[in-house]
Amino acid sequence: MDEQGQVTAGEEPGYGIGAVARRLGVPAPTLRTWNLRYGIGPSGRSAGGHRRYDAGDLRRLEEMNRLIRAGVPAADAAREVLRAAVAPVEGRAGGGPASVPPGGTDRHTLPPAPGDRGRERFPPVPRDPGREALPPAPGDRSRETLPPAPPEARTEIPTAAMLARAAVALDSQAVADWIGAALDRHGVMWTWENLVRPVFETICRRQAETGAGVEVEHLFSDRVLAALARLVERPARPVNERPVLLACAEDEQHSLPIYALAAALTVDHHVETRVLGARTPYPALADAMRRLGPAAVFVWSQIPATGDPAPLASLPLLRPASRVIAGGGGWWEGLPQSVPHVTSFREALTRISAALH
Repeated sequence: MDEQGQVTAGEEPGYGIGAVARRLGVPAPTLRTWNLRYGIGPSGRSAGGHRRYDAGDLRRLEEMNRLIRAGVPAADAAREVLRAAVAPVEGRAGGGPASVPPGGTDRHTLPPAPGDRGRERFPPVPRDPGREALPPAPGDRSRETLPPAPPEARTEIPTAAMLARAAVALDSQAVADWIGAALDRHGVMWTWENLVRPVFETICRRQAETGAGVEVEHLFSDRVLAALARLVERPARPVNERPVLLACAEDEQHSLPIYALAAALTVDHHVETRVLGARTPYPALADAMRRLGPAAVFVWSQIPATGDPAPLASLPLLRPASRVIAGGGGWWEGLPQSVPHVTSFREALTRISAALH
């Protein structure tokens, strides 16, 4: 760069992804995910063909990052940033929209979320006083407004391999966004059978081969649980008068299957459920049965250490009766004759549906 601040022949205008990642404190894979999924990324290319971020791109990324740090889900944060980007620029002659950045014809905005009825915008998040803005990128001539993102982006549904790579990279944002998109588009059962289970199989195989990867399992489990738990709420018009109660066996910590089952019952079948979660003591389960009078009680055991069937025989006998169903591969032989054993998602749904009729 010469003394006048002009870009010389040996320099590329704008910023590379590494510099932006360091500035924002956001991993480069996450920045790539924001670009691919939401169209929030570099708007131009250098003469050498490299994607480069300009000052407008940085402002959008800083706003995206601030919203997420404030607790806004990534999809909503992106939608808010893109809405601001396409709004008319104050003071522009004629009040016209901001111009489309170079190279923007292959980037898209996020469509409204399913069921969106014109939600209020999130308030602006105060700037972090400890972070100074980057100086203008060399050669940047469009620093006054945020460039808009062109319309019609859509959220892709990953393959199991793509989702597994995001989990191994500990890219929690990509995992959360992809799981949420799959649930919205294909439903709980499809997402569980085609994405969640295969990724867990990959993670477990990696653990068996290397002895490492517990952090990957924990991150992936946390994001899947968060996505499923938000779906488990009372349906507007439940088909059952008495709820379905779901719990893990005492000392069983693998609770994702019961949340997946509860989510499928809620979303796909309009069944009201109650989830007690992991490690439910049998006395507590018995108390919940007496208080709720459930139509069905689903108890999950994944590992043999939690599969002793004897406590199931001591659960209270209610009037009207509650159908107790044992789920998972951890149960030992000797289940009470009145307690059916299921090992698949579809079989569990069938048994519970039968108990409601």
